[in-house]
Amino acid sequence: MEFRKMRRERQELAREACEEILSRNTAGVLAVLGDGGYPYAVPLSYIYQDGALYFHCAKEGHKLEALQNCSKASFCVVDQDEIVPEKYTTYFRSVIAFGQATLLEEAGEVRNALRALGIKYAPMESAQRLESEIEQSGARVNIIKLEIEHMTGKEAIELVKRRNP
Repeated sequence: MEFRKMRRERQELAREACEEILSRNTAGVLAVLGDGGYPYAVPLSYIYQDGALYFHCAKEGHKLEALQNCSKASFCVVDQDEIVPEKYTTYFRSVIAFGQATLLEEAGEVRNALRALGIKYAPMESAQRLESEIEQSGARVNIIKLEIEHMTGKEAIELVKRRNP
């Protein structure tokens, strides 16, 4: 599939900037094809590593069923949203990743993803405590991997002008 080019090319972020945004943020919105053909968008915690996004989820539910019916998904992360009321605008920066979602099947991959999630969201916990948590809850969760096929990032023109006066 050929993805659209960004209309406002001057505001497009380089891939490296997009990857930095995905790496440093902690939440985004996963969008899938939901029940009855309606979009289903759900906020999630995630990790970004090796060109892919990883999410944990329950063993059943809307998100999982939607992805089993259609593996195409997108994930949006808002890095900045500064409201500028006197200009009737926002100074924004965001990334959208598009790709195919799959359920990790191999136990080692699942553990690695859970470990990476734990390190990101509970960095003060000991490795022993994290491994104990993975052991206790690992069997009750699934890990979804979104292999990124296309990614775009965009920022407000005002932010572009700040960087390139």
